[in-house]
Amino acid sequence: IYKRSGDTFAKLSNPSSLPTGYVNGCAFSPDGTYLAVAYYNSPYITIYKRSGDTFTKLSNPSSLPTGTGSGCAFSPDGTYLAVAHESSPYITIYKRSGDTFTKLSDPSTLPTYTAYGCAFSPDGTYLAVAHESSPYITIYKRSGDTFTKLSDPSSLHAYTANGCAFLPDGKYLAVAHDSSPYITIYKRSGDTFFKLINQS
Repeated sequence: IYKRSGDTFAKLSNPSSLPTGYVNGCAFSPDGTYLAVAYYNSPYITIYKRSGDTFTKLSNPSSLPTGTGSGCAFSPDGTYLAVAHESSPYITIYKRSGDTFTKLSDPSTLPTYTAYGCAFSPDGTYLAVAHESSPYITIYKRSGDTFTKLSDPSSLHAYTANGCAFLPDGKYLAVAHDSSPYITIYKRSGDTFFKLINQS
């Protein structure tokens, strides 16, 4: 972890408790208080709380992801933490209360295979999950603590999706994936996501 001063980045001391394997992704909570790290070995996710320049590991959630953590994302209000991982259910979602992260019930419809990345929309209403196997992108709509899968876009990109990101206004969703064109962009209208035509 580096601390920035102007254009200079100085490495901080390592946390006293470190991840147990190679790391695939990390995410700060929007207020900068928490840092989640997704990695190869159990417990697959480690969450640190920051106080000044010190990052202290929190107790592991009582229910952990079931396989290698590939990526993670906080909701814009810092209430929810989604972890993309190997092994069913492929996406694990936690709700934060203070420093405690409690696993929510799995969505009734899950991604079809290993998830590599996830992203919340800026208003926290939608959660996109990039994964192996068709449809390669699974999009959920949140109502309270329930995440319900939306219908797949009528036109999908091809091959494994490795990551995804929403535009700050939430109207567009970009998906990075294997095989040309390597990036696919969807436009949202209500709860429907339409694939844009590739530009020459």
